[in-house]
Amino acid sequence: MFSFNEFGNKLYSGKLSFPFVQKRKLWFIIAIVLVVGSILVPLFRPIQFSIEFTGGSQFVVTAPASTNQDLATEAVQSVVPDATAKVVVVDGKNVRVQTSQMSAKETNHVADALAEAYDVPVDQVSKSFIGPAWGEGVTRQSLWGLAIFLALTFLILGIYFRTWKMSAASIVGLLDVLIITVGVYALAGFQISPAAVIGFLTILAYSLYDTTVVFDKVRENTTEDGETLARTFGESVNLAVNQTLVRSINTAIIAALPVGAILFIGAFWLGAETLTDISLSIFVGIIVATYSTLFVAAPLYAFFRQNESGILAHDKKVMKARERAVQAA
Repeated sequence: MFSFNEFGNKLYSGKLSFPFVQKRKLWFIIAIVLVVGSILVPLFRPIQFSIEFTGGSQFVVTAPASTNQDLATEAVQSVVPDATAKVVVVDGKNVRVQTSQMSAKETNHVADALAEAYDVPVDQVSKSFIGPAWGEGVTRQSLWGLAIFLALTFLILGIYFRTWKMSAASIVGLLDVLIITVGVYALAGFQISPAAVIGFLTILAYSLYDTTVVFDKVRENTTEDGETLARTFGESVNLAVNQTLVRSINTAIIAALPVGAILFIGAFWLGAETLTDISLSIFVGIIVATYSTLFVAAPLYAFFRQNESGILAHDKKVMKARERAVQAA
């Protein structure tokens, strides 16, 4: 019978090992394919940005008897046939409708149509306009936040691990997570909203945490093994990844379950679409972050250091010691 504890013990002791470092060329090819595919997705399915980024009109129907979202879509298209409406139920009782920018006349007609569709007085339908300049400000601040986050991450990890190569491997892993998550987001056809941006930054923080834990074990193993002839540098890195594998899986499952519940039960089943943006980005990001730490960041760090003179000399001594042991046996 399979025992997860026994499985973890075998990984930690080295009796069982997955070739994260030894098969790094394969993992790098897969990672490149995923990243390139994610970058190409917008060419075939353009990324959709919410009204906060693009600007447009917003209507809120307060406490209608029915929250049927199809009524709102039909009402908007009865005034502007080619309009695309994003309809969500807010607080379980109000209907929010977002559309592209409309003229003042069209805005008033849509408000009247919504009031008629939901059988409420016109004064229960509020209308507002969000200009594209506000969206440009949000975009600019998001990009600045991302740039500052990555710069501080590189600096802090470099100081903590005392090597820029760990920082570089971590940053590549973070970018891998961000690009693939945005690609999946675009492929799913969801709009990128401020809530989604918050989700992207959240999964970067999660990915950084996961990578730091693994790299801490890598540093411990490579420091200890540097004084012995037990393992090569690559083998020490691979052992560290295997030793933290169970922890990474457990953390990912524990983090993904509640977010998945929000996404699939709250958003898709119960219709609380206001939760979709942030929950989808975090759910996908948790899975991608776990994959990226194991198959991209850690093997990439081993690749960055494999040609250092000290490591080459150490690995050579390890192989010679093994040859002597085989000959003696």
